[in-house]
Amino acid sequence: MAKKVLILSGSPRKGGNSDLLCDQFLKGAQEGGHDVEKIFVSSKKIAPCLACYYCQTHKDQCAIKDDMGEIVDKIQVADVLVLASPVYFYSINAQMKAVIDRCVRSWERIANKEFYYIMTAAEDAKHTMDTTLACFRGFADCLEGSKECGVLYGKGAYEKGAIKELPVYEEAYQMGKGV
Repeated sequence: MAKKVLILSGSPRKGGNSDLLCDQFLKGAQEGGHDVEKIFVSSKKIAPCLACYYCQTHKDQCAIKDDMGEIVDKIQVADVLVLASPVYFYSINAQMKAVIDRCVRSWERIANKEFYYIMTAAEDAKHTMDTTLACFRGFADCLEGSKECGVLYGKGAYEKGAIKELPVYEEAYQMGKGV
């Protein structure tokens, strides 16, 4: 049965290493017969959450009028969420954090999702992505019925495109195909 897959590419660079892994995942998922959409988060206008809780008294509507409303709507209808981020100071980047935080408006209605996580970093030490993964898992832990289905570690990739030379590049394609 075909699934609705939403890939949120948090890379600030189109064609950057985490974005390239998103493309590979997308290619595999499409070939697997799934309906796939990728959102390049940096191309969207997404302000940080103001913690004003306007959404609590206005039927999940946000006080901030930007592109996040459209993204949250797509998150809610997706069966599969792929979250991708380069690692900055051992954590997710600002673009991805803003998306996660802005889901506060509807977090109780983002349920029963399959999650895949894609992370890239120049450093290749084992602990490099621990905090990044914890951030992704923390978001999913707040959502009812979440299921972690895969994690990709793109370690040791600094220069744009370097990820293509690493085994994780093919792994991203295969993971997408296995959705």
